[in-house]
Amino acid sequence: QVQVRESGGGSVQAGGSLRLSCSASGTTFKVNAMRWHRQAPGKQRELVASVTGDDRTTYIDSVKGRFTISRDAAKNTVYLQMNRLKSDDTAVYYCNVDVTMDLWRTDFWGRGTQVTVSP
Repeated sequence: QVQVRESGGGSVQAGGSLRLSCSASGTTFKVNAMRWHRQAPGKQRELVASVTGDDRTTYIDSVKGRFTISRDAAKNTVYLQMNRLKSDDTAVYYCNVDVTMDLWRTDFWGRGTQVTVSP
């Protein structure tokens, strides 16, 4: 099993910044990708940003130029630096870790961290 823990959420005014962190730990595994999703009230969960094992990154259009995803491979940790936050960024942010364990590919989720952006 792999444990996934997020941290760094909170409340901030529009235009401010927050940095989310997510660490994966557990039995021997290889990370294929680490992703940040978010879910706002009344909306479906959406993929915000991802980084692969070879450091390729993707973003949804609404956060391009404002959010940066990065990872520390040695620590199995992924970060999401969020700048120029908007009210629309308010959501619970979830970390998802795509791993291979004993030739079996699967993924694990964290419990989420709340981000609230006030006007």
